[in-house]
Amino acid sequence: MPIVPTLELERELWATTEVVIGMDEVGRGALAGPVSVGALALRADCGEQPEHLRDSKTMTQLRREATAPLVRGWGVAAVGHASSEEIDRLGIQVALGIAGRRALVALHEAGIAVPEATILLDGAHDWLAPALRTPVRTRLRTKADRDCGSVSGAACVAKVERDAWMVEADARHPGYGWASNKGYGSAEHMAAIAALGATGLHRRTWLRSTPARSDEVPPRQEATAGLLDARAVAAP
Repeated sequence: MPIVPTLELERELWATTEVVIGMDEVGRGALAGPVSVGALALRADCGEQPEHLRDSKTMTQLRREATAPLVRGWGVAAVGHASSEEIDRLGIQVALGIAGRRALVALHEAGIAVPEATILLDGAHDWLAPALRTPVRTRLRTKADRDCGSVSGAACVAKVERDAWMVEADARHPGYGWASNKGYGSAEHMAAIAALGATGLHRRTWLRSTPARSDEVPPRQEATAGLLDARAVAAP
């Protein structure tokens, strides 16, 4: 059975900070679409976590979609994105930091005092710090997306938001199966790239020599349509 996340580590952190911000990325290994970072700010009085919250990778799509609104009602959540064009131009590590910074800016705009918070970041490598103009207290935790409620919640809302965006992108670029594979390298997706060429939403540096579609929207133009906004240039 999937492990049920707890707030054990968050309670430890609340002893010295008012707000804990759980953060996790989704879409890191996809061949198309943005990389997205979820951030969930919780205070010690947040109450019990949503009943069915788990590591987002172990949840069904329907369960994630039903749980994400409960997560947003439990704390203050935001999702930041970095486009495929940014990934190609800057590399995935820098793009992760950009997406994380955008999520934190959105939390700041929602009233969260980000500089005074402690960030609980999934993984063993701090890809966020280089993107921030002001250092923020950060705690790294391997498997935090599985074990820590704030990070599980952040991953859930990010996964649901990115998946919905890929479904919309599938309608604009039919044939790649993004509604089901969400931009990852499934057999259907790889066959479509070979047959149709790459779109402006593909991470070109992640593909071998692949022709572009003649009707594609230029990468920078489409990447900024409905996905990025003025928060792209701001940072905590």
